[in-house]
Amino acid sequence: MTSSTPSSPLLPAFGVGTFRLKDQVAIDSVRNALDLGYRAIDTAQIYGNEAAVGQAIADSGVPRGELFITTKVWTEHLAGDKLIPSLKDSLTKLRTDHVDLTLIHWPSPGGAVPVAEFMGALAEARALGLTRQIGVSNFNIALLREAIAAVGAGAIATHQIELHPYLQNHAVAEFARSQGIHTTSYMTLAYGKVLADPVVQAIAQAHGATPAQVALAWALQLGYAVIPSSTQRDHLASNLKARQLRLSDTDLAQIAALDRGERLVNPEGLAPAWD
Repeated sequence: MTSSTPSSPLLPAFGVGTFRLKDQVAIDSVRNALDLGYRAIDTAQIYGNEAAVGQAIADSGVPRGELFITTKVWTEHLAGDKLIPSLKDSLTKLRTDHVDLTLIHWPSPGGAVPVAEFMGALAEARALGLTRQIGVSNFNIALLREAIAAVGAGAIATHQIELHPYLQNHAVAEFARSQGIHTTSYMTLAYGKVLADPVVQAIAQAHGATPAQVALAWALQLGYAVIPSSTQRDHLASNLKARQLRLSDTDLAQIAALDRGERLVNPEGLAPAWD
């Protein structure tokens, strides 16, 4: 499958993630990424690193207008009276008066807070100028339908989901595509497992590329945004080169055949009933 939905002009196709990065490690990673030319940064309230990301941005000297900052609202803050105050707290930590994208990180466990309630609060945050765009993460199709019913498909900038060669998430990605909702792939390298895959390694060797570049280029060519993280500057620099790598239809077909429904992120009590 080579057809793809082009990345939204308002949503960068390539960013740097900060999952599991804390304190000075997070500061150094983001600072290195910005120095190398990254301009999109993905964080979240639950990561506990928004202040570190904010410091790295401030230290970088990169003008705020050149940056695309994404954060995600944690489940404890989904209630209508909590979401906006929590986002304002995130803005304080990030040292900015707005973020470019705010996502619902996970649906409310057990449906404790109705989708219409938290999506309504998120839309209100956008109306207040606290965030330029809004979206969701880790939803199934049924929950996406509820979110669409609440705010309209056109209001949902992206759906961020685990998506890599071993979990290609076709049903959810295709539903989002049918609604004009962009998909962002997280865990695109499957915690590094994809890097040791013989098929991916062979494709990389044929192109004079790295396995990471192949996996990232695969997702980009399918029209997904990617947000790989790294604590190593040379890996951050290398990952960026995936944007110039063009895989053949044969390459894409070989990677498509690696799908085995292997989900790596499935927290009990938090994850919805996956499609």
